[in-house]
Amino acid sequence: MSWLKGLCIVLLLLGLSGCAGCPYSFTGASVPPHIDTIAIPMFDDRSGFGDPQLREVLTSEVTRRFESDGNLRIAERNAADSILEGIIMSVRDEISVVEGRADRASVRRVTISVRITWQDVIEREIVFENTVSNWGEYDVGAGGPAQRQEGINEAVRKLSEDIVLATIARW
Repeated sequence: MSWLKGLCIVLLLLGLSGCAGCPYSFTGASVPPHIDTIAIPMFDDRSGFGDPQLREVLTSEVTRRFESDGNLRIAERNAADSILEGIIMSVRDEISVVEGRADRASVRRVTISVRITWQDVIEREIVFENTVSNWGEYDVGAGGPAQRQEGINEAVRKLSEDIVLATIARW
C-alpha cells in the first residue's frame, strides 16, 4: 500500500510541476493566430462506393460543423486564410452482427475514410494532413436502403465531428 501512496505523490508532483518544455498543449484550440477563416471546397470521392450524393453530404456536414463550432469563419476559397480539402478514400459496408443458427447478418457497419489536408494560405504550408475514419451501423432487416442511409448518415455525422476536432486541435 505504501508503494501506491508513493506513486500517487510522484504523479501529483509531476502534475503540479507542469511541463514547460513539452510540445503538447491541452489548453483547447491550437489554430494558428493568423488564421480566422477556412474554405471547404467540395470533397473528392475516390472510394468507388457509387453514392453520388456522399461527397456533397459530407462536405455540407463538415461546413455546418465548422459554422457551429465558431473557431473559424467559412469563406470562399479566394478570400480564406486556410483551406480544408478532403478526399473520400474508402467506404466499406460490412457485417457487424450475426445472429441465429443460419448465421444471418442482422447489423451492418458502414465505415468511411477521408484524407484531409488543411493548408495555411498565408504561410503557404500544410498545417495538418491525416486520414480520418468513422462508422455508422444499421439494422439489415428494417427498411432496406433507407436503413443503410441511416448508417451512412451516422458515419458522416461522426466523421465531420472528428474532422473539425482534428483541424482545430491538430491531433
